[in-house]
Amino acid sequence: MSTDAADFVSHRFSSRELPERLRLPLWRESFVRGIVHVDIEPISNVPFQADATLQAIPGLRTLALKGSSMRFRRLQASIADGDDSIGLIVGSPGRSQLSQRGRDIGLCAGDAIGILHSEPVTVTYVDGLLFGLAVPRDALAQRVTDIEGLAMRLISCRTEALRLLMAYLKSAFKEGALAAPKLRDAVMVHIHDLVALAVSECAPLGESDASAVVAARHSAVLDYIAAHFQDPGLSVETVARCQGISPRYLQRLMASSGSSFTGHVNELRLQLALKLLTEARVSAQLISDIALEVGFSDVSHFNRLFRARFGDSPRGVRCAGRDPGQAACP
Repeated sequence: MSTDAADFVSHRFSSRELPERLRLPLWRESFVRGIVHVDIEPISNVPFQADATLQAIPGLRTLALKGSSMRFRRLQASIADGDDSIGLIVGSPGRSQLSQRGRDIGLCAGDAIGILHSEPVTVTYVDGLLFGLAVPRDALAQRVTDIEGLAMRLISCRTEALRLLMAYLKSAFKEGALAAPKLRDAVMVHIHDLVALAVSECAPLGESDASAVVAARHSAVLDYIAAHFQDPGLSVETVARCQGISPRYLQRLMASSGSSFTGHVNELRLQLALKLLTEARVSAQLISDIALEVGFSDVSHFNRLFRARFGDSPRGVRCAGRDPGQAACP
């Protein structure tokens, strides 16, 4: 990510290339105690493995972990670091158990639980993935009444605010998304609003909250389209149904970014077609097959859109990129 070093920090740890005898001690001292400020206890007899990435930007820290079963403890000694952030632990495939304030709660895939970094907490992670984020307590205290009272409340994966938060985070951390300070500030406001909405269904919905929900829904729609644009049957109705919104609302979301649904889908398809037409490895592939591969069911329609977008026909673009000694363009 192209942000200033003072604004963005990324720590990565992988045990893959380490000798087995050094994996656990290095993970414990250099990453878990030194950076995350918790202690660790392995709870499996299999050779220890851990792959983790911690990313920090003013107003937000995220931790993604994959590895052996282990138990994290933020004890009294760790609390001395003064971190009073509010954490959100999101379960992935595997099993997780959280303990704080005398409560023990199991976490299923996709569900989440809010925790207090200012109090002792135990997180048990068993064979799978784990994702956590932390935001400043003050940021949530401005949005939610009695934030401490909402700790250890199970948040279902079906909660719309949680689903939108996860989709928005994915988009926010894409290359360049947080490069501009003004954009970064707006993104942080949206993330804090969505976390507040996720941890408390009673959180007030002000103008900034509404803006956060719109931004997150828009990001989720774009992510879905990016993953499915090659499907010839992709439609406004299909995407709207999968995102839990109305087709009319989806069209308004797309219009807010200066594009229509059809225009955005066609642009993704045409850009992929251009890439395929200029790649040597697919030089023998028929243009009609490329049109079908990128999602166009009508080759004539594809040819018209391609010429209008790039100023030449698909065949012309292909031939322009060929060496003189090559065979004729298919």
